[in-house]
Amino acid sequence: MQLLARHEPVIRGYLRSLVSRPADVDELMPDVALVAWRKFSELREPEAFPRWACVIARYEALRFRRDRARDRLVLDEAVIAKLADEGAGETPLRARQMAALEVCVDGLPAERRELLLTCYATETAIKDVAAQTGRTVDGLYQLLRRIRVDVQRCVEGTLKQETLS
Repeated sequence: MQLLARHEPVIRGYLRSLVSRPADVDELMPDVALVAWRKFSELREPEAFPRWACVIARYEALRFRRDRARDRLVLDEAVIAKLADEGAGETPLRARQMAALEVCVDGLPAERRELLLTCYATETAIKDVAAQTGRTVDGLYQLLRRIRVDVQRCVEGTLKQETLS
């Protein structure tokens, strides 16, 4: 359970590359967790958990897609398989990116961090956040853009430092 909790953002990101809606990711995560729980004894190296869990996620996403094959906006299974293969190879990079993102968001001044989390981690409407903070909607969007640029620069710098180390 600890491994799943630690690597859930990576698994969710991988699933997001395989299904069309964020709600589908939410629907698939419990299935992935259940299969991982049942098959955990097959995992030989705990450090390989993210990649192993992404393989499970891939099969669960394929099953999910087959179950919903009547939907007109379904990608061909060959395309899904190719995306899954490419995504699995990016799992270590995604994990490093997520760690850098967490460090960079944690390093923001408290007011900016809270604003960012309120706007992106909750379902609060931007107009409501603007009203709560005494900003215009346009002003809030401009501030969020500046915060995102700062966080992006921080993440890129952190990843670059890792590469140089």
